[in-house]
Amino acid sequence: MTDGGYPTWNLKIPAFEESEKWLPAHHFSFANACTISSLPRCNFWINQAHFCIRAGDIHSALEGKIMKRVLLLVCTLLFGIPAFAQSLTSAEREKGVQYLEQTRDGVVAAVKGLSAAQMKFKPAPDRWSVAETLEHIALAENDAHNLFAQAMKSPAGSPDRDVAKVDAMIMAMVPDRSRKAQAPPQLVPTGRWTPSETLDHFLKSRVEAIALMKSTPDLREHLADSPFGQKWDAYEFLLFGAAHSERHTKQINEVKADPNFPKN
Repeated sequence: MTDGGYPTWNLKIPAFEESEKWLPAHHFSFANACTISSLPRCNFWINQAHFCIRAGDIHSALEGKIMKRVLLLVCTLLFGIPAFAQSLTSAEREKGVQYLEQTRDGVVAAVKGLSAAQMKFKPAPDRWSVAETLEHIALAENDAHNLFAQAMKSPAGSPDRDVAKVDAMIMAMVPDRSRKAQAPPQLVPTGRWTPSETLDHFLKSRVEAIALMKSTPDLREHLADSPFGQKWDAYEFLLFGAAHSERHTKQINEVKADPNFPKN
């Protein structure tokens, strides 16, 4: 059943089973104990959740371990998240948007005005051309979106996780060209699009990534396995997409700096 658009449960708390009288929780207030404004995706007081606690144990329910158990239970059942999970700050969100925009502009600038010959030039048989590198960027952008979606469906992470450290690692290590990596088969370029189509594909994907960064409310709450063998949250997978494109923009510029790169 629902009440005012929200699920309604009648819950018995094990610690209270000896009591005879039950009272709806909305007859007292949790306002002094905790407001939902401190938790992600919630907009109202916990005392508006309709579960029952015996009148004789209301005082004890507001204190100590029992109160924590109640809060955890309500948040888990009503919202599918643990109490006190980490949330994204406005500064972090803005930083993510700026990084996605900055690295998008870097890709566009790196390939702007290049001729077909310049796009196809390979510095060596075992190295990618500009066109191939651009295709890899576009394919990896899609892959980052898939990782993001996987993270959003994954379990919640620890509230004391050092997110600043992981964010900084992604933005420092992923673009670092001194660290070599082998592209997985699905991200190896095959010439499936023209350079113009490839750039268009990348730009459309990046529009989606920026929209997700701007509007997704719970980017910090879920963790999934990352290519680095760590657990990352959804915000970090979006950062990864931006950092990856920065890495390969540097690769494009390396090709363009080759002495044999065509003049036009």
